[in-house]
Amino acid sequence: MKKRVAEFIGIMLGDGSIGEYNCKVGNKIKRHRVVKISLDSRNKQYINHVRKIMQDVLNIQPKIHYKKKENCVDICTFTKDALIYLIKEIGLKLSPKWGRMKIPEDFMNSKFSCPVLRGLFDTDGCLSVFNNNGTIYPRIEIKMCPSPAQEQVSEILEKLGIKHTIQNLERGKTRVRISGKKELKKWFDLIGSSNKKHVKKANRFLKKKAL
Repeated sequence: MKKRVAEFIGIMLGDGSIGEYNCKVGNKIKRHRVVKISLDSRNKQYINHVRKIMQDVLNIQPKIHYKKKENCVDICTFTKDALIYLIKEIGLKLSPKWGRMKIPEDFMNSKFSCPVLRGLFDTDGCLSVFNNNGTIYPRIEIKMCPSPAQEQVSEILEKLGIKHTIQNLERGKTRVRISGKKELKKWFDLIGSSNKKHVKKANRFLKKKAL
């Protein structure tokens, strides 16, 4: 079960948000809480996976909200207990992620850091194929906002022996890059993916002859 929690942490670090704020209801001010994950509404397989993992980890029935005229769906819960659990027991931070996003220390070891990275990659990462002077090679990329998680992700990859580079972007953002078939195979052997879109693309490339 803790590995599912670890993957959920990665999902939250990628496309999740945790909010707590006051809102006016009639003449009263009430405390509003929300745990939300926003996904591409066209990826039905992964939506169902995230819905199920949220249900298991938070012990709730998530609400599903499709946004009209947008390829976006929100999977969310408004329960106080879910928010308290994620912040007080798991160690996640309230939104915004900028400057705050961090992998809880209990999930930095090799047993749980891999599912954390899986969830992060499946939501906020991409797998692309590049042509470098006639040589075709794959590249995993994960873009990250300024936060302690930037160094944590690099630290985990180093411990796993996955070669990577860090590209500095504007306003302190970074992009993690993992290039080549050998490193792609390491990623899918050690970390994997729960998003069939990534799995199918990786399998198509890994079945090709080594470059």
